[in-house]
Amino acid sequence: MTLRTILVKIAQQENLNFLLANRVPRRLLTRFVGWLSRVEQPLVRETCLALWRLFCELDLSDARTTRFNSLHECFTRELKHGARRIEPDPAVLVSPCDGIVGAMGRVDAGSVLQAKGFPYTLQDLLYDEEFVRSYLHGSYVTLRLTAGMYHRFHAPYDCRIDQVVYVSGDTWNVNPIALERIEKLFCKNERAIIRCRLQPSDLVVTLVPVAAILVASIRLHFLDVRLHLKYRGPHVVHCDAMLHKGQEMGWFEHGSTIIAFAPEGLSLSETLRPGSRIRMGEPLFRLPGPV
Repeated sequence: MTLRTILVKIAQQENLNFLLANRVPRRLLTRFVGWLSRVEQPLVRETCLALWRLFCELDLSDARTTRFNSLHECFTRELKHGARRIEPDPAVLVSPCDGIVGAMGRVDAGSVLQAKGFPYTLQDLLYDEEFVRSYLHGSYVTLRLTAGMYHRFHAPYDCRIDQVVYVSGDTWNVNPIALERIEKLFCKNERAIIRCRLQPSDLVVTLVPVAAILVASIRLHFLDVRLHLKYRGPHVVHCDAMLHKGQEMGWFEHGSTIIAFAPEGLSLSETLRPGSRIRMGEPLFRLPGPV
């Protein structure tokens, strides 16, 4: 049995995993790891990368480069050209990221599921009553990024983004163990609420990137501010950005979760199944008819 196998088995013990990930000074640890990941000293870099590989499956076959100056550069790596196929069907909205499909379905009386038996309200997550009304009869899907996955996210459709609401929060782990134990976890963590106005229909789909322990900090290409734990929220950042379907939108400093909300009329892709993997560019929602 290899060292990696032993460590993974230990980490998979639910009580120990929960204790190690969530009963520590999360914000302090997150800031420390954020600093450490940017150290470009070769010995520090190689040690960090080796430790990271012990706990996750890291596939760099689709990365633009496999030579990195720091652990952070590896976390936020870009794709090589043509590494993802963007579904061309004009009736399809695509996944903004690589991920594992979590809770999904219809919004029920203003609430959705974090995990089985653990609901949370749109009001607690989104804050804005207008947003909440938009999705009362809509649908949602939760996409979890694991540590070794590609961590950038992209526009699900041709869209205009006119504002982002940033909420500075906690940094709970967002793995399945924590989701089954911490109520309203997504509503506690740092997150960005990104309103995507589809073009030319003007339907609004909302993406909510949620940060987590060791990974707090969200970057968006079209904002000149870095969204991180020291940047207080809720805070509305106005902007005017036009993005094409599949165009890179931003990235996590590591990996976490994106929750996507669609209004009534859009349907979830028939290919989605909880626990299945999805890649950026694959079908996520379908429009009701011609745009």
